[in-house]
Amino acid sequence: MRAVIQRVSRAEVHVEGQQIAKIAEGLLILLGVEKQDKMIDAEYLATKTAELRIFEDDADKMNLSLLDKGGAALVVSQFTLLADCRKGRRPGFSKAALPEQAIPLYQHFIARLRRLGVQVETGQFQADMQVELLNDGPVTMLLDSQRQF
Repeated sequence: MRAVIQRVSRAEVHVEGQQIAKIAEGLLILLGVEKQDKMIDAEYLATKTAELRIFEDDADKMNLSLLDKGGAALVVSQFTLLADCRKGRRPGFSKAALPEQAIPLYQHFIARLRRLGVQVETGQFQADMQVELLNDGPVTMLLDSQRQF
């Protein structure tokens, strides 16, 4: 499971011209689910994301987590994070989980964030979404549950 995490001042998602989700200060999380992923991957990644100290404290040091800050998370499914671009010019997506596997893991990731106390908004799975954000910093991190150690 891969996540691109962006610290944002604000972020929102539109589907068919309608706003479906919006957050103020917090994290925009683009989440890709691989075929080999399990519930433990969602648990690990959600916990790591919520506890990652990427917000500044009063001394302007990255020392506060999303939980410390009390910010929100906007979680957007994005299978293109799993693209294999090593051969040719067209990305391959054979590592991406099919919807019947990916949706429960995506939902488990969201549920874990909520259990940790994070206010969560979401995109719409398998929709053509327009994501708008104001990246704060900019701060962008890449997490991969297969690269924990």
